[in-house]
Amino acid sequence: MKRSARAMVQTGPGVLELQEFAIPEAGDDGAVLRVEACGICGTDLETYRGSIPLRYPVIPGHEAVGIIETIGASASRAWGVVAGDRVIVPAELACGKCVSCTEGNPCLASPGTHGFLPTSVEPSLWGGFSDYMYLSPQSRPIKINSIIDASIAALFNPLGAGFAWAVDAPNLQPGQSIVIFGPGQRGLASVIAAKSVGASQIFVTGFGARDRHKLELAESFGADLAINTASDSVVDAVLAATDGKGVDVVVDTTPHALQPIHDALRIVRPGGTIVLAGMKGSAVDGFPTDEIAMRRLTIKGVRAVDAANFKRAVSLIETSPDLVAQLHTHNFSLEDAAKAIELLANGDGIAIALRT
Repeated sequence: MKRSARAMVQTGPGVLELQEFAIPEAGDDGAVLRVEACGICGTDLETYRGSIPLRYPVIPGHEAVGIIETIGASASRAWGVVAGDRVIVPAELACGKCVSCTEGNPCLASPGTHGFLPTSVEPSLWGGFSDYMYLSPQSRPIKINSIIDASIAALFNPLGAGFAWAVDAPNLQPGQSIVIFGPGQRGLASVIAAKSVGASQIFVTGFGARDRHKLELAESFGADLAINTASDSVVDAVLAATDGKGVDVVVDTTPHALQPIHDALRIVRPGGTIVLAGMKGSAVDGFPTDEIAMRRLTIKGVRAVDAANFKRAVSLIETSPDLVAQLHTHNFSLEDAAKAIELLANGDGIAIALRT
């Protein structure tokens, strides 16, 4: 193993610098991961721009896939992996003590997150924009077949969110209908997840020319109707397709836009469920709480992904790599991390991976 690792370090908004760090010892309860690829998502764009504050300097990257280079005996027993195994690395570190952790859900008292801990926290290599990454006792790596291309394996995060948000959170059942607002990574992953459990009708929305290809992709994944809200009313389209009854589930993955929340209330059936996944950054004016009560609606907020749904994502990647590969558009070298993020900002990519 090398003695040092290259890493792209964010030192301020819009600034990524290539630096080198010593590669730490794994210790008895940790491991060192040789990073093969790391996915990039909208959160990386927000942190790069400075919209989400970070404790600089920090090595970004919270969707890492790689090979276990060295691992301690205790960590090997706890995680069920050995040196040479390929793993995905869920972003959130787990305290291992709270009720949520013991039930296998996202930690309620997480001590930190891969890709967000500053380099001042030893041993510095916490993010996936690096040749190597440290896995602490609070990390929760999951094994994945090494035959799968690393860039495709790096899609575990949006796919895990698809299962967690579109299936688990609303308890989506075979034969039920669902509207998914937004055809980004997690919106398309929600289409795949909903189709895999037998949803009867799947609707997905996008906006304008930049989403045209993504809406076509959604249909190839099994969406029954793709609605471009730049020209068509999602409310009219969904109510017409459901004979005015509305749908069982609505999942909003769109960031910042508030109209989808109002539309969701108009297209969900009485007793239905609305899942809020897209961060808005502001309050929703005119939110009709009485209507929610009178129509017995369930509204759920979601964040992060639990271990069970990451494992469902891994299973899907392993059994249907060609299907999943359609989500991937670009590979960039580690040194071109800023270019990759800027491409995502321009809307030219769905899923982008850094290859180290």
